[in-house]
Amino acid sequence: MVKTEYSEVMQKSYIDYAMSVIIARALPDVRDGLKPVQRRTLYDMYELGIRYDRPYRKSARIVGDTMGKYHPHGDSSIYESLVVMTQEFKKGIPLVDGHGNFGNIEGDGAAAMRYTEARLAKITQEAFLGDLDKDVVDFIPNFDETEKEPSVLPVKIPNLLINGAEGIAVGMATSIPPHNVAEVIDAVKAYIHNPEITTSELMKYVKGPDFPTGGIIINKDDLHEIYETGSGKIRVRGKVEIEKAKGGKTNIVITEIPYTMIGLNIGKFLSDVAALAESKKTVDIVDIMNQSSKEGIRIVIELKKDADPDNFINMLYKKTRLEDTFGVNMLAIDNQKPETMGLKKIIRRNVEFQFEVATRKYTNLLNKELAKKEVQEGLIKACNVIDLIIEILRGSKDRNMAKACLVNGETTGIKFKSKESAIMAQQLMFTDNQANAILEMRLYKLIGLEIQALIAEHDETMANIYRYEDILSRKDSMAQVLLNELELIKKENTRPRRTVIENAEEAVYVENKIEEMDVMFLMDRFGYSKTIDMNTFERNKDTVTSEYKYIFKCSNVGKVCIFTNTGQLHTVKVTDLPFSKLRDKGVPIDNVSNYDSSKEDILLITGQTELNLYRILFVTKLSMMKVVDGGEFDVNKRTVMASKLQDDDSLVSVTLYQDQKHIILQTKEGYFLRFQIDEIPEKKKAALGVRGMKLSKDDYIEGVYYTTSVSSGTIALKDKSIDLSRIKAAKRDGKGTKIRL
Repeated sequence: MVKTEYSEVMQKSYIDYAMSVIIARALPDVRDGLKPVQRRTLYDMYELGIRYDRPYRKSARIVGDTMGKYHPHGDSSIYESLVVMTQEFKKGIPLVDGHGNFGNIEGDGAAAMRYTEARLAKITQEAFLGDLDKDVVDFIPNFDETEKEPSVLPVKIPNLLINGAEGIAVGMATSIPPHNVAEVIDAVKAYIHNPEITTSELMKYVKGPDFPTGGIIINKDDLHEIYETGSGKIRVRGKVEIEKAKGGKTNIVITEIPYTMIGLNIGKFLSDVAALAESKKTVDIVDIMNQSSKEGIRIVIELKKDADPDNFINMLYKKTRLEDTFGVNMLAIDNQKPETMGLKKIIRRNVEFQFEVATRKYTNLLNKELAKKEVQEGLIKACNVIDLIIEILRGSKDRNMAKACLVNGETTGIKFKSKESAIMAQQLMFTDNQANAILEMRLYKLIGLEIQALIAEHDETMANIYRYEDILSRKDSMAQVLLNELELIKKENTRPRRTVIENAEEAVYVENKIEEMDVMFLMDRFGYSKTIDMNTFERNKDTVTSEYKYIFKCSNVGKVCIFTNTGQLHTVKVTDLPFSKLRDKGVPIDNVSNYDSSKEDILLITGQTELNLYRILFVTKLSMMKVVDGGEFDVNKRTVMASKLQDDDSLVSVTLYQDQKHIILQTKEGYFLRFQIDEIPEKKKAALGVRGMKLSKDDYIEGVYYTTSVSSGTIALKDKSIDLSRIKAAKRDGKGTKIRL
């Protein structure tokens, strides 16, 4: 029995799992730009013969075959990969030709795999899989060692740049934008001509990302640093046009969207625009229409007559995802290791790979031509002495005897017509391959025209040999072959650039001034929040009090402050909350703040104005307490630390300090301690505070109560009422008195 530390087993197992996810699932290979699931799907289609010039086949057949032979990780990942490779709005060049419903740019999913059909795209067959039969890449055993699969596809273009990549591994993620095919090929050609080329010089060809959705990249000056380091942020805007509408109104028409808005984010954008109108941040919107179709994106926002369209467009850029950030992290697998690479490194590794593939390809072709040359020369020689060969064949007892004579000149046992024939036969020195070809040659090959054709074929073979030897011996010749192939791919797949690249100024949005007034904040027990006007509240005070958990007055231009048991303060602008009717539902407070109701409990929620007027009392589970001036929490950040906490500690009470005189701490074990609040010192929000009560082991503060006099009030605890007069006043940091219920 081998004893091993459990932590060591967990550590090794997790590292093995992480490397498996990084190498074998989530990240693409820099050479072919494909993840394993993509590579296996394309290879399986190649093996099934689902070529671009043949009929479509059911996606379910492709998925099932891929899963059974190469990728045993479930059909959903394979089908999702197949779907993405068909979508023109996600890929620079789709690798699969899909037939049926493969989803759309607005986020509608593809139909089930049993309904859709697919086949390889022409460029995939020619530029990704075309040389697989020439032994140009290594083949490795599949998961159960019953099949062989390529370790990488012999892709002739930098697919990693052209189609981009997205993937989340363990502790790392890749995010590479797609680029224009022609620009990338021109950059590769420039690198082949000059391997010392700089990133700046490469960017004369690769202007920047070319998103299938178009849009406008507005931080052109940042692209050099991104391509140099392999990481950075690209700011993308949608393309907006202004159209005149009937009645003097103006239409804002969005014809292109940022790449990050693909899918459900288009619906989110429409919701955000509607929310701007609902929250009164703009009163210019008359109507919103999504007129997008197969022809392209067309989102129309109708504005009022007196609206300022330019200011409204800037508001869309500032308040919605019409201007968004694409985080670039060009991370890929290189030599079985993840590495973040710049533009030049990706192109260099692709070119090196092309030379490796070309070397193997032309070495293999040369060997085949040399074998053909050997046989052809043997047949030509045989035609010149065909009478002698026929004599040998007729005089031999079996094939081996005839072959021995052709190869080694052995005439023992062969009957010849004359001694001269035997002497000539002894001088024959054919190779083993030539002898086999002669023995298998058909008689019609002796026709004069066939002999001429054989000689012409030999001349062609010799020309190929000279060409292949030249390619393999001279790097310039091989480079020219690669350049010719790249030019052909470029010619067949060039398309105009879709994304505009420029340096744009920051969008400046002048907000309409909101008339300041008091409103009532309401939040029910489910977290749905809103504000209503004061008159509505006064008319329905009883209803509001019975239906809502949190109710307080605040300014419509102020903030709502949420203190939680984790020691965090979350702030929400009142303008982010819907100003609505009493019966309207409101919005979840989680949606407009960083507060997470699944992980935090609200201890105090109040308006910033009220917070500034008072001090705040904090009490923790481990009996640490302090008083903090409320003005310290007048911050602009959405979330800040409201109170420093020890490990395993949490807040149990956050209270506005108004006219309270005494504080009563109650522990889980039933101990009560009462003392004057004046004994609690005022501290900064970053301080731990002082101990309020001595706790026994495993005991903790469970309840905190406040009174304005020595004897007033009762405490309801465990269905029983405790008269506060039973709890005598003491000093802070005592053990307290145990009260039996």
